[in-house]
Amino acid sequence: MSASVPANTVRSAQEDILNAAAQCFMDRGYAATSIDDVARSLGATKGRIYHHYRSKADLFFDVYRHGMQMNFDIVAPIAEQSLPTIDKLQRMTKEHCLAMIRTQPFQRCVWEGVEMLKRGATTPEQRDVLIELQAMRDNYADIFRAVIEQAKAEGTAQFESSSIALQLMFMSLNSPLFWFRRRDGQDNDIVDEIANQCAIFALRGLGLKEELITDV
Repeated sequence: MSASVPANTVRSAQEDILNAAAQCFMDRGYAATSIDDVARSLGATKGRIYHHYRSKADLFFDVYRHGMQMNFDIVAPIAEQSLPTIDKLQRMTKEHCLAMIRTQPFQRCVWEGVEMLKRGATTPEQRDVLIELQAMRDNYADIFRAVIEQAKAEGTAQFESSSIALQLMFMSLNSPLFWFRRRDGQDNDIVDEIANQCAIFALRGLGLKEELITDV
């Protein structure tokens, strides 16, 4: 009787696959990426990937799901803390932006998944999965919605529609996905300052008074 593989070993193997796949999907896009590409990036055989995922679509969806879960794990605990609303909002915006930079390959896959759903360039089965993932993304946005609406109720934020305000806020915070490129010698202080500036820009867009906005 063969010994079973420890659960943490299986998780580690899957995480390696997800990391390699996220980078490949970001570099090439979903359509141009193959399981062969991911296997080569991982230094493994296709069989290692097919042991965990039956298709490229299943792998892509898990990358998307993993990217969103990273965001929840970072932001949800802040939203649940007993902090003044303005402090909570500042921390949430900055940490979200930092996640866009630090987990960029995963977040680019989330963005591509959203675009795939809009274009309808999927099978009915795949579309059902993307709709479920979109619901996950909407639930994440609702965490921010509750906080910005509380800030508005307290008079520290000024905007008309929370839905429009959320879209504009995320456009600012998500922007590093498309222009940020890590360079040799670029330290964490530089990344932190980029996230800080994006967060300040987003907070100004929500109508926060200048004296309330501080570096996080």
